[in-house]
Amino acid sequence: MRSRVIERNMFYGANRNIFEKAHELRRNMTEAERVLWNELKNRQLFKVKFRRQHPIDIFIVDFYCHELKLAIEIDGEIHLKQEVAEYDEGRTHDLERQGIQILRFTNYQVITNVNSVVEKILQVIAS
Repeated sequence: MRSRVIERNMFYGANRNIFEKAHELRRNMTEAERVLWNELKNRQLFKVKFRRQHPIDIFIVDFYCHELKLAIEIDGEIHLKQEVAEYDEGRTHDLERQGIQILRFTNYQVITNVNSVVEKILQVIAS
């Protein structure tokens, strides 16, 4: 019974459709997501568990650590478009209202300097 309560809390009421979409996204990760996932899945480095393409309410975040309430998003070029950037801002606001901290990186940052991205994540975890 207790594990079901924890599980529901971890997904913030996400419905079945969101879970199905998350499953599809896990099968079709971008190059930058794969690069960062190779780092995040290493519990020895981060000491906490990250999940990829994690449902939260009506959203799916690229990576999520429930223990820290930390979401990591990797943004491609489409996120530079005004309407997408405005959507991202609203989405971030909604997630932060749930007590979730959002870290954003670009595809370029992850692909060209994953060590710097890892260092920033470690700094946030340590604080």
